[in-house]
Amino acid sequence: MYRPLPDGHPVPDGQEIGVSVSTGTRTWGRGRTSFGTIDTILIVDELDSAIVQQLQCDARQTNRDLARHLGIAPSTCLERVRHLRARGVIRGYHADIDPAALDRRVEAFVSIRLRPLNRDVIDSFKAALIKLPEVMAVYVLAGDEDLLAHVTARDLDHLHAFLIDRLSQPREVVTFRSQIVFQSAQKRVHQRLSGE
Repeated sequence: MYRPLPDGHPVPDGQEIGVSVSTGTRTWGRGRTSFGTIDTILIVDELDSAIVQQLQCDARQTNRDLARHLGIAPSTCLERVRHLRARGVIRGYHADIDPAALDRRVEAFVSIRLRPLNRDVIDSFKAALIKLPEVMAVYVLAGDEDLLAHVTARDLDHLHAFLIDRLSQPREVVTFRSQIVFQSAQKRVHQRLSGE
């Protein structure tokens, strides 16, 4: 089934549409992995890219300040932000909290191998793992390991107890390997990758 774009061009249902900044052509994408379908959401143009970049720098700025910084009318800015939110490009606004302020002074990445390896085991284990208070993020991987968990703890004793008493107990866990983080650096502003 097709639905028309605002300019009348049809797009298959379930597909997100965008305009490539470098070429100006209409594009949409849909990828497939062994764990499900991935819909590609593209930023439509340079103004959307600028809005996204500005909001990543300061999501607390008012619509009026954002519009002033971009040199556009506040009504245009508000409509663009609403559209970006409706399409799922902007997924939310979050406070960046120092983990140490929450008594999370130790960070580690834990690689986990599961058996039997099937979609139900991966999905249910991932859902259970992310509910644990020490777990910050869970990633499904390709390769030797099946999952990667970003975990935090008060100290090394807490991390050790988490690994031995909680992570190693489920029967699906064949093995795990932890790597303690000494230092890290993160990008807070993500830019669109060029297609060239």
